[in-house]
Amino acid sequence: MERYLDMTHNPSYEKLQEVANIIKNDGIVLFPTETVYGIGANGLSKKAVEKVYKVKGRNIKNPINLLVSDIKMIENVAKDITELEYRLMDAFFPGPLTIILKKKDIVPNIVTAGGDTVGVRMPSGKIALKLVQKAGVPIAAPSANLSGKLSGTNLHDIIGDFENKVDFIIDGGESKIGLESTIVKVIDGVPHILRPGAITDVQIKDVAGDVVLDYLNKNEFLPSSDMAHYNIKNRCVLVKADKGQVDRVNAILKQCDNAVVICCDENVDMYNSKVILNMGPKDNLEVVSRNIFRLLREADNFSPDIIVVEGVEEKRNR
Repeated sequence: MERYLDMTHNPSYEKLQEVANIIKNDGIVLFPTETVYGIGANGLSKKAVEKVYKVKGRNIKNPINLLVSDIKMIENVAKDITELEYRLMDAFFPGPLTIILKKKDIVPNIVTAGGDTVGVRMPSGKIALKLVQKAGVPIAAPSANLSGKLSGTNLHDIIGDFENKVDFIIDGGESKIGLESTIVKVIDGVPHILRPGAITDVQIKDVAGDVVLDYLNKNEFLPSSDMAHYNIKNRCVLVKADKGQVDRVNAILKQCDNAVVICCDENVDMYNSKVILNMGPKDNLEVVSRNIFRLLREADNFSPDIIVVEGVEEKRNR
């Protein structure tokens, strides 16, 4: 493809202006963020957002979140922002948090699937943030996966699905975080987590004093909250992180001839499986989260009977 920009080595951010002009002219761009790669279009253009839905094969009833570059841009698309919502944005913006706010009329209904709220996120990835700044408009940017497939954390995994369907591609190397953003909505003064992600409930509770894990009992269709980003072709089991974890994984392996294990450094030698994929040290959640999408894709390629994933937990020093 002719229109391609390699930002993996000696990135030239001035060149992003050409890409920003494509966004402003209703084009579609494949680009990296710190969470996963996204497909971006002018979030204030119905025509541009329609293209995104078509390229992804996305359900038109599934809203799309907006990437923004500053508070002024947020206040241009959202209204009646509460003190707690500002506090959450102050704590986690820029970064991997999406917050659901009441939308203004400037946001096309197609972005919100006709709803009265819109998800906004200020990315910390420099490429994504600069692209929004240079475009001067919020970018509607769902993850760069065909609907029903895993999100992409590097260009290699997804370029085959999109190279002939978008107007420009930016290669930014591996995503720094590798997990989707956490989606939060403040309801009656309490943050509700609608989709788990890179920002944990513990971190949000530290800021807000309380938190509700709505994704455990989801009863509404919200932006990117259907968990399709985590869908894989083969059966997958997540084994809880506790003292009995290794024994339970081995018990599962005894029942399967063709299993793939995704585990931490510490347990690589504990399992008798043909394929063992190492996701990093169990006490380094940044490394684990960055690797998980890539390893799930890799595991899927082995066409196993089952994929067994070790769970990890956040441990805090008090």
